[in-house]
Amino acid sequence: MTTAWAQAMTLAAALGVMAGSAGAGPIETACNRSDRDAASRTLCNCIQTVADQTLRGGDQRRAAKFFSNPELAHKTWMSKSKSDDAFWDRYQMFADQAAAFCGQG
Repeated sequence: MTTAWAQAMTLAAALGVMAGSAGAGPIETACNRSDRDAASRTLCNCIQTVADQTLRGGDQRRAAKFFSNPELAHKTWMSKSKSDDAFWDRYQMFADQAAAFCGQG
């Protein structure tokens, strides 16, 4: 397991509790709906803020699916597709920035 994969999965594992709030973005909603113990509404909101600064809408919706389906993240990371590789690079930048900015790094 590479450091990038471990960091991305650590961030995903650190997220989510409670139901999403009205007007929340896809990352925040997925985070709030997940059953992870380490998350809070404040953390989920912070991560969405970083997502808004680093990921386009389609990338946010795609990354949000990782909360309910971590295997999808693994498949994306392992994919040999150029488009998956490009997405993973953007996702990793987001994950690194969210970890640093939101205090989960």
